[in-house]
Amino acid sequence: MDKVRCRIKRQDGPNLSPYWQEFEVDYEENMNVIILLMRIRENPVDINGRVVKPIMWEASCLEQVCGSCTMVINGVPQQACSALVDKLSWPIVIEPLSKFPVVRDLVVDRRKMFETLKKVRAWVDIDGTHDLGPGPKYSQDVQQFRYILSRCMTCGACLEACPQFGSGFAGPFAIAQVHLFNLHPTGSMYKNERLEYMIGKEGIANCSNAQLCVQVCPKEIPLTEAIAEVNADVTKYLINLAIGLK
Repeated sequence: MDKVRCRIKRQDGPNLSPYWQEFEVDYEENMNVIILLMRIRENPVDINGRVVKPIMWEASCLEQVCGSCTMVINGVPQQACSALVDKLSWPIVIEPLSKFPVVRDLVVDRRKMFETLKKVRAWVDIDGTHDLGPGPKYSQDVQQFRYILSRCMTCGACLEACPQFGSGFAGPFAIAQVHLFNLHPTGSMYKNERLEYMIGKEGIANCSNAQLCVQVCPKEIPLTEAIAEVNADVTKYLINLAIGLK
């Protein structure tokens, strides 16, 4: 039976030095990286025969929906649940996302992403509207585009690929969420508030248009299109401010 070899970048805790360990496990048909990590956890022995600490990672849905198992596999940020061993070059190199603080091994703290969602007001306010009857209607085209944007699972892959994230830039996912909620008839009540954030120090001006984000997005969200649309909205907003319009 074939043996699958992998190199895993490990770290025993926050702010501790990382190190590498290599493992071999028996190949299984339709094996993904989650199964690979599970086999190592069941028998945490490295290629030198030493018993080591079990590897820590996150996983929840196993259906490429939650985003929790995102890690860097062979240099590409992706979900371990959908990364099939058969489609990866061996030895498989597995690392935690580098743009977030490491908690332990492959587990990272993505809290900054969720804090950013608060800053861009990534929700539609409905308090007090439950008895007002049906909400406003909008076109099927806008609904469909909003659905595509809403598939973002806050996995962090776009931020891992973005050369600007880490230098104060909110990131492409945040811009896409601004566009998502500004397109909603009720959500657009706070459009200017979101655009104010986008013209701030963490906003869209920091985007270098590298377009790497759209290449790694597992949900194929049109991030560059959303960035272009929000950039246009920001420009119109600033022009209106300059001429004294609301």
